[in-house]
Amino acid sequence: MTIDSTLKSRSNRLRRGLAKLYPDAHCALHHENPLQLLIATILSAQCTDTRVNLVTPALFARYPDAQAFADADPRELERAIQSTGFFRNKAKNIQACCKILVEKHGGQVPGTMEELVPLPGIGRKTANVILGNAFGVPGITVDTHVRRLSNRMGLTQHGDPVKIERDLMELIPKQDWTMFSHRMIFHGRQVCFARKPNCEGCLLAKDCPKIGVEGVPAKK
Repeated sequence: MTIDSTLKSRSNRLRRGLAKLYPDAHCALHHENPLQLLIATILSAQCTDTRVNLVTPALFARYPDAQAFADADPRELERAIQSTGFFRNKAKNIQACCKILVEKHGGQVPGTMEELVPLPGIGRKTANVILGNAFGVPGITVDTHVRRLSNRMGLTQHGDPVKIERDLMELIPKQDWTMFSHRMIFHGRQVCFARKPNCEGCLLAKDCPKIGVEGVPAKK
């Protein structure tokens, strides 16, 4: 993406505005260590964070480490996570992932993108969640909210998450990548809704082109 000074200036205003609105934005998935965050993030696919947080306390008590997940009875693990949806595939990915952690990483979650992405059930989005929140490595998490808001705000013209991530990496200072993602997610959940965004009540409205809403056509 070619970045002009106008876009850069507007992105900075939006970033600062989000920081004022959500100074305490954070990862909504409850966790105490990198492995718990990895498991919770896998479970969050097509499921709300609230539902995942209801499931994980008992899950983590039953399976305290990667070895325990790797050795779990598949049917018991499926029952434990059933309410998160797509539980058979999630259980399969969790076990396969944890077996690799045990065999190749000493049971620990690795702290690089290159080591995380090949793991079953882990893509760039999940890897950035883990890196940013468990290891303090800046990363932009392009979930459904970040994808929607980035297009509405005119920060990208892409629909592909990897291309959106690259566009945002050019616009947002690296040290702000993780918090920017959290704040975009908070804003998407509280104001910039998918079907009917609250543009009138949005404090960022003056800097947002509202692409795809209020009669403003989305770019092809």
